[in-house]
Amino acid sequence: MVGFILFLPLLFPHLSLAKNKKKDLEEIGNRDVGRGINFYSIEKEAALGRELAKEVELQAKILYDAPIGEYVNRLGQNLARNSDVGLPLTIKVVDSEEVNAWALPGGFLFVNAGLILTAETEAELAAAMAHEIAHVAARHATRQATRATIMEYSSLILIFVGGQVGYAGREAAHLAAPIGLAKFSRMFESEADFLGLQYLYKTGYDPTAFVEFFERLESLEHRKPGPISRLVSTHPSTRSRCSAIQKNIRTMLPPRPEYIVNSSEFDNTRARLRAIYERRHQLEQDWYRPMLKVRSQ
Repeated sequence: MVGFILFLPLLFPHLSLAKNKKKDLEEIGNRDVGRGINFYSIEKEAALGRELAKEVELQAKILYDAPIGEYVNRLGQNLARNSDVGLPLTIKVVDSEEVNAWALPGGFLFVNAGLILTAETEAELAAAMAHEIAHVAARHATRQATRATIMEYSSLILIFVGGQVGYAGREAAHLAAPIGLAKFSRMFESEADFLGLQYLYKTGYDPTAFVEFFERLESLEHRKPGPISRLVSTHPSTRSRCSAIQKNIRTMLPPRPEYIVNSSEFDNTRARLRAIYERRHQLEQDWYRPMLKVRSQ
């Protein structure tokens, strides 16, 4: 077990006594929020992201509608300017009604059309995108991959420990690995909420949009019941996320006299997107609708 113990400082860098600047709103853009053990350089992370983005575009259908794409890109770039991201962002809209968005390593962000349709205000859409931008800023993808590699190394070391002790150690390591990685994933999701909230606020949006959007998503979620699903879930529960966000709003964000909540651009973009899908659904219905053939006399 000695080898495994030696890796603990690498797995838990947040236990270090280094000054935490993550709560300093004035330092946004000058903070190393992606700090921690990482086997990927920035250059390697960007290269990995480019390759993964190519794979996504081969499998997912990108929505090539200039007004919609330009609007979502402007929104994302504005958030990025008020964040800790040190890489240029590439943002694309995915032609899917599923409510989702995800960030790849190296600054590649994909936003599903369903997410835009589900958000009721620009602030809500910005909140969801700020969360994903925070994943990029904190380099969560490559840090998670690094932790997985470290856990594999710790298991390899235990192979060379003989006897019952070595066997017990290997069994414990194999059991701990998926639980440990799930814990790190939940930790990264909480950090993305924490940082994304700051980015949303600094850009001028109403920070309560974070809570409002998550509460709306909760009604759409299909959850597996039971304690096991909660244990292995990579996301904290919606209730705990909202509670943490509300606490951070109260304790971390100075109140402002006014915030950005919505814009006509958002309303126009969502209306345009809704019209695209309504036309598509109508064409699909017409295609499968039975037609009567009139027999000629």
